[in-house]
Amino acid sequence: MDNRKSMESGQTNPAFDHDTEKSDTQSKSTIEFDSFQKPVGDFDKRLSEVSDPEADNFISERGQWSNQLEFLLSCISMSVGLGNVWRFPVIAYQNGGGAFLIPYLVVLIFVGRPIYFLELCIGQFSSQTQVKIWRCNPLFKGVGYASMIATVCVMSYYCSIMALTIFYFFASFTKELPWSKCNPDWGDGVDCENLGNTSIAEIYFVKEVLKEKSDINDGIGLPEWRLTLCLLAAWLVIYFSLIKGVKSSGKVAYFTALFPYVVLLTLLVRGVTLEGAGAGIEQFLTPDWEQLYNPKVWYEAVSQCFFSLNTGFGSVIMFASYNPIRHNIYRDAIILSVMDTLTSFIAGITVFSVLGYLSHGTGIPVSKILGSGGTGIAFISYPTAIAQFPVSQLFAVLFFLMLFTLGIGSATASAGAIISLFADRYPHIKRWKITTALCATSFLVGLLYVTPGGQFIQYLVDYFGVAFVIFLTSVLEVIGIIWIYGLKNFISDIEFMLDIKIGWYWKICWGFVIPVGLTVILIYSFSIAEIVTYNSVDYPSSAIISGWLLAIICLLPLPVCAFIAVYKSSASSLLEVKFKKKFFCNNELTKNLIIYFINFRN
Repeated sequence: MDNRKSMESGQTNPAFDHDTEKSDTQSKSTIEFDSFQKPVGDFDKRLSEVSDPEADNFISERGQWSNQLEFLLSCISMSVGLGNVWRFPVIAYQNGGGAFLIPYLVVLIFVGRPIYFLELCIGQFSSQTQVKIWRCNPLFKGVGYASMIATVCVMSYYCSIMALTIFYFFASFTKELPWSKCNPDWGDGVDCENLGNTSIAEIYFVKEVLKEKSDINDGIGLPEWRLTLCLLAAWLVIYFSLIKGVKSSGKVAYFTALFPYVVLLTLLVRGVTLEGAGAGIEQFLTPDWEQLYNPKVWYEAVSQCFFSLNTGFGSVIMFASYNPIRHNIYRDAIILSVMDTLTSFIAGITVFSVLGYLSHGTGIPVSKILGSGGTGIAFISYPTAIAQFPVSQLFAVLFFLMLFTLGIGSATASAGAIISLFADRYPHIKRWKITTALCATSFLVGLLYVTPGGQFIQYLVDYFGVAFVIFLTSVLEVIGIIWIYGLKNFISDIEFMLDIKIGWYWKICWGFVIPVGLTVILIYSFSIAEIVTYNSVDYPSSAIISGWLLAIICLLPLPVCAFIAVYKSSASSLLEVKFKKKFFCNNELTKNLIIYFINFRN
């Protein structure tokens, strides 16, 4: 709908329609709406003329970003994380090399960017977190709770990875990098004379740092005390970054968003000048066009784009909810999606230049050095190369500090989403108390991951509590907003909020490509699912049962909240009225939200 035309003709935005039965409060709200029906061009002038003390109090207590730059940098820090450095290069190499960029860019344009913009719009329009936004459609409220539980799962093990970066950061200050020379005392003993093709850095990581068990049939063991202290340090940094909400996290973003690029570009320049770097980069970019016909490649492209942008976890919605109503998130969505993609590409060049250098020096193929990627790149391949650099300690310190800052950006976003959810739900509780409780609890849960069997638990939690849960909740999120609340209503809300015309590109992506495409991907992921293992080691039955229990806990809010929504409906006929009213939309929310809108200040 063209908001200019509808307002000039005296028609209300369909998103703000309300029931015929109104209380005194509703009537008052309607009068204020009627007084506001002016052309959109007069919006800023009308903002300064209308006042509502309750809304002003709501906004001041909840807080806003100090400026637009802090929001943009926080989003960059959130989206550009560890996955860009160690996941994208491996996924691209294993799925067609340079040819992988084609499905990745297609997915970015038609899925990643639109769903990112959708979540920004939802958060900014409602000024609420991932649960309260579903007041517009209570039947789907469980989507918010399910994604919240999945975010808690990610947050619990993500910080254990940050603990590893802290451990390596301090180890880099030694006179000789500890992984540059084999030590027979590592772990339960190492035969340094017969290492075979296993690198010293790998032995150091597995035997000395993780002290990893071969299996967890007899339990996961006790937390490693050094990693426990590093985990505590990580949570303390997160705690002080979030203690004052976006006021403090926004200031931290100046460092966490910009510093990684300084180090990454430094490592890029150093990497491409290494002997053998060209061969490594060539392997990264050489296209395997046959892979484009493989559906698994497209599935990996969706997964990488999806999780790289951090959509579905509630943090995008949370960040946008602290924006003033007139903030230009349309521009930000374009900038952020481009920045995320460029960072992944630069990281790929950087990583494979180093892998090419290692391959040239050892004679081992890049594919063998690469292994399964992930933590192997960060804590095995790169440390091996850095140990051979001049002034290796300096490069090691910069590299692991970069990894830590990348992790801080994403971790503070995830933790902030959970904190904001509880702060909005229980406004009488001081935010610092919620932050303290969350960080302390998460630290205690995180001790599971710094045990000798911690990597087994991490993979299990990610498999059952994160991957398919986020995919499912994201599909339901788009369906609940676009198909149930209504594409027309949602478009009207955006056009009213941003004073722009939404084109067909966005409508087609939201209305068809994303819900249908993600549903197909979700079904495909189930069809290729295999029995979960870690490094080809089977889990004990108790661990598998625990994994399924975690999945049930994550998904249980979906039917429970839907049942509660239907049960609470005050209608005479369940089939004809009660279910219908709850299923389609609750426009009372949007009617009340406009009271908040007109009091926002740019």
